[in-house]
Amino acid sequence: MKQYILNRLVSGIIVLFGLSIFTFALIHMIPGDPARIMLGQKATVEQVELLREQMGLNKPLVVQYVDYVSGVVKGDLGTSLKTGRPVFVEITERFPATVKLALVGIGIAIILGVATGILAAKYKNTSIDYTITSLATLGMSLPSFWLGLIMIMVFAVKLSWFPIAGGTGFMDIVLPAITLGVLSSTTIIRLTRSGMIDVLANDYIRTAKAKGMRESIILFRHAFRNVMIPVVTVVGLQMAALLGGSVIIEQVFSWPGIGTLAISAISSRDFPMIQGITLFMGFVYVTVNILVDLLYGLIDPRVDYSALKEGA
Repeated sequence: MKQYILNRLVSGIIVLFGLSIFTFALIHMIPGDPARIMLGQKATVEQVELLREQMGLNKPLVVQYVDYVSGVVKGDLGTSLKTGRPVFVEITERFPATVKLALVGIGIAIILGVATGILAAKYKNTSIDYTITSLATLGMSLPSFWLGLIMIMVFAVKLSWFPIAGGTGFMDIVLPAITLGVLSSTTIIRLTRSGMIDVLANDYIRTAKAKGMRESIILFRHAFRNVMIPVVTVVGLQMAALLGGSVIIEQVFSWPGIGTLAISAISSRDFPMIQGITLFMGFVYVTVNILVDLLYGLIDPRVDYSALKEGA
């Protein structure tokens, strides 16, 4: 396992290095001069050039990238061009709100997805199954911003049950978390259903039923346990995505997380902030994926990490 973890860490570093190159090249293709945006259209050419020199934007791209990577290695993600504050500080201030939203959202997704997926498998090819799978398919096709706006219009505007947007309290998190949970649960529903249908057709399940074992024990202790690894994989990927900032949902509900920070950075051409957020999101993905792989061994002791290392 130690060798496997080491290999994953090395591959993760390579991924982050490649991501930093790609992001650096991509953001410098975005139209617009950050210095001009910061100073406004009334600024003179001399003022713009002076600010570009102060920010290091007049250096060759290769030199700018080397300077950036050197800072990252030292733990410095740079300074925001918009606020003048360290990028790392800005991200760490927003990250707790994103974690809060992600945990509640993925919790709703797991409960809703697993429960309805098992229910659909139990009543396979019945009206219950058809209804659940149809709703799951519909949910996968719904734009997240549309569902978020519908939630606001119905539960915040018309019924006045929840605040419209902008806070971080318990009542403020309900609508964005439910929106995230519903959208994220669709994949879990379909995966749980298909996996449970395959497992429930096995001989040991029929033997357990013949022995008079309670159906709840058969479904959760014996059947679902053998479906958990693919479900955990999907949940891990979704969790990593949410921890990286659910850009659209955070923007719709004005949630002060990583997502809204990213939108603000892109609109203001804040290059260091964009690079820092992208690198941070990549780090979250790599870390969560490694943790999910390690979780496999706890779920199923038969998992062979040497085989995983060899790509089996």
